[in-house]
Amino acid sequence: MAKRVQVVLTEDVRKLGYNGDLVDVAPGYARNYLIPNGKAVRTTPGVLKQVERRREAQKQRLLEIKQEAEATKTALTTIGMFTIQKPVGENEAIFGTVTSADVADVIKSLADKEVDRRDISLPDINKLGEYQAEVKLHPEVTAVVNLRVVAE
Repeated sequence: MAKRVQVVLTEDVRKLGYNGDLVDVAPGYARNYLIPNGKAVRTTPGVLKQVERRREAQKQRLLEIKQEAEATKTALTTIGMFTIQKPVGENEAIFGTVTSADVADVIKSLADKEVDRRDISLPDINKLGEYQAEVKLHPEVTAVVNLRVVAE
């Protein structure tokens, strides 16, 4: 059986890996396809050091993004209660519903933080009152925001 060789990908290769990944492939695949087409380079100590530095920089960048999400969560919980005004009909029923876009706008105006409306999960809000919404700021960081719906 032929021995596997290690190469570092210089671009994304479907079903193999992403740019900068260190992968084991068959020698013929590396020699006849990956290296001649510029999709990979042979591993050398210098290339391995570059890969390690790139991984460390990526890890540091992801850590900074998570810390920024934690800071946003702290800012949202410090504010406490967000108030949304809606027109009201009979029995304190509001016209329409409170949407995630409404919540994102209120957060933007009060906390001056940009939050994607698709990352906000709301209960059904059809009446006046107080509710809680979850805002996903990062895959590992979720903030709970208190909402108060009042009449215009």
